[in-house]
Amino acid sequence: MDNNKIKRYTVTAALPYTNGPVHIGHLAGVYLPADIYVRYLRANKKEVKFICGSDENGVPITLKAKKEGITPQQVVDKYHKIIGDSFQEFGVSFDIYHRTSSLMHHQTASDFFEKLYNEGIFTEEITEQYFDESAQTFLADRYITGTCPKCNNENAYGDQCEACGSTLNATDLINPKSTLSGSAPVRKETKNWFLPLDKYETKLRTYIESHKEWRPNVYGQCQSWLNAGLQPRAMTRDLDWGVKVPVKGADGKVLYVWFDAPIGYISATKELFDYYKLGVWNPKADEYYIKSDLTELATWEDYWKSDETKLVHFIGKDNIVFHCVIFPAMLMAHGEYTLADNVPANEFLNLEGQKISTSKNWAVWLNEYLREFEGQQDVLRYVLTATAPETKDNDFTWKDFQARNNNELVAVFGNFINRVTVLTQKYYEGKVPALGTLTEYDQSVIDELISYPEKISNSIENYRFREALSEVMNVARLGNKYLAETEPWKVIKTDPERVKTILNIGLQIAANLEILVEPFLPFTADKLMKMLNYGGYIWEHAGSITLLKEGHQLNEPTLLFSKIEDEQVQAQIDKLNQSKTQNQQESKPLAIKENIDFEQFASMDIRVGTILTAEKVAKTKKLLKLTVDTGLDQRIIVSGIAEYFEPENLIGQQVSVLINLAPREIKGIKSQGMILMSENSEGKLSFVSPNQETENGSVIR
Repeated sequence: MDNNKIKRYTVTAALPYTNGPVHIGHLAGVYLPADIYVRYLRANKKEVKFICGSDENGVPITLKAKKEGITPQQVVDKYHKIIGDSFQEFGVSFDIYHRTSSLMHHQTASDFFEKLYNEGIFTEEITEQYFDESAQTFLADRYITGTCPKCNNENAYGDQCEACGSTLNATDLINPKSTLSGSAPVRKETKNWFLPLDKYETKLRTYIESHKEWRPNVYGQCQSWLNAGLQPRAMTRDLDWGVKVPVKGADGKVLYVWFDAPIGYISATKELFDYYKLGVWNPKADEYYIKSDLTELATWEDYWKSDETKLVHFIGKDNIVFHCVIFPAMLMAHGEYTLADNVPANEFLNLEGQKISTSKNWAVWLNEYLREFEGQQDVLRYVLTATAPETKDNDFTWKDFQARNNNELVAVFGNFINRVTVLTQKYYEGKVPALGTLTEYDQSVIDELISYPEKISNSIENYRFREALSEVMNVARLGNKYLAETEPWKVIKTDPERVKTILNIGLQIAANLEILVEPFLPFTADKLMKMLNYGGYIWEHAGSITLLKEGHQLNEPTLLFSKIEDEQVQAQIDKLNQSKTQNQQESKPLAIKENIDFEQFASMDIRVGTILTAEKVAKTKKLLKLTVDTGLDQRIIVSGIAEYFEPENLIGQQVSVLINLAPREIKGIKSQGMILMSENSEGKLSFVSPNQETENGSVIR
């Protein structure tokens, strides 16, 4: 997009499901990078609207309601408040945090669907969908699990396999089962309305290929879906919770959650501008706003329907297809809306070496963190930004959290600010001393300081927030190094005039830090602003060495950060271990599957084989390509075990092989058979192998 044409920005953050609190994976993946970007834009005096809200429709809500024995409405009311309060306390500066259960949203989503329906965009199809005879209901995608046809993950959902990232239709699953009753569903005819994605494939390809600057994970996934060929996708579901389908003959149907959820960005913007029209802040009790300028002259359409508006979606990698393929196709079909200029999607954040799991309570919940680390929002903001999974999955550990706080925030940033303000208070009663004659070293420090705002801007504008934060910390390191090398506490005894210049430069660095750090650590910036008695986060002022005038009065110095003790960290580790122990105690073997007769068992030909070669399948994380000697032949088998075993360690491993499984092509490789594995309650895989070396081809009965 031509930056010279940009007059305003619409920035969205993925709508969190209101079926539980927000955890650190959500923050690192979506909400912190989005907030940093928006705060930076505001500091540059850009017109920007930061939009988010609770996704209160769809199957995750109804599943949670069944689990807790309450109504879906009670679920969304409960978690909307928990999430909204947490975001607000954590400093995520949405212009509005809306709800998709609102009247505004239902009307906006209905109008959008109706326009496409009236223009003949949808195809009306009667298809076979899964039906749970025990529960007497059609099953939406997330009510069905089964084996992924592409990577053999046995816990794939009806719309997506989280193991290999493939998008699926429920009818693609092998051995599907209902999450409601555990029984195998049957197919039953039902009518739904489909968006013909295939008809927009050429437009989508042109759009996506015009954005080769997107992150490789985003651009690569988009190309993969396009190259596989897009298929029509149902935009309605047989459910009783959600936005009702606004056409005749659609009783008992609601809009597909991934049709109505992104429209939530639009409905939230419309709601926000309704308050501008009122000219008075009177938000509903269940919505969250920042109190911005009520003299806004633009309209909500300016933020969604103008080629002078830059639209940016912040999402996690599991939402790429919905924001880069389905939502753009919807907007193209509608014909009036701006398409996203960028979709910076992060990878996943793990916790203490394990995948975050809400069902197993293996997570750090934001609402709990805020309670247990009161007043330390910026510590978590700092650590999650410094370890953000921007290009690959990353890991959060409590020991690293402690080390980064104590060794970086306290020992570098906090130490510099404390030294320069305390010395100014001690020597000059807190008044900024005059800048005298500059040495060559002084000038080199000033020149380096002046270079940082542009570096940081470049990183932020290219969505490299880890890099940007690192450069901000380099400013603090510059200040620490300057004080350490000039030693004003020693020089004061022999050359007090020189100390005035040293502390003036040190204080100018501190004032620059106040501006530069605000997008990342807003609470710290506010403390620093009060301490320096210098206000306003105006980015164009950064790089100046005259921010604090001679004689300017500082306020009393205070500590910006405090050390985190071993006991605090150990308490968090103990809490996680308690969750692990509880899960192990509660875990039970999988329910026994339906009985089979002897002939069915006898039809399976299971043999002992030996792995001869093993290599990772390119562009996948889960798959290994194995050459196995079955005693009858040597064959290729693709197995989804790459995350558990190193290829070189598998050579010579004897395994149990189902050799008469129908061949299947996986990632362009013909796989002939299946390696049998066992899986314990923690998800650890082990080979089913003979306890002593056995002749290849031996039959397992």
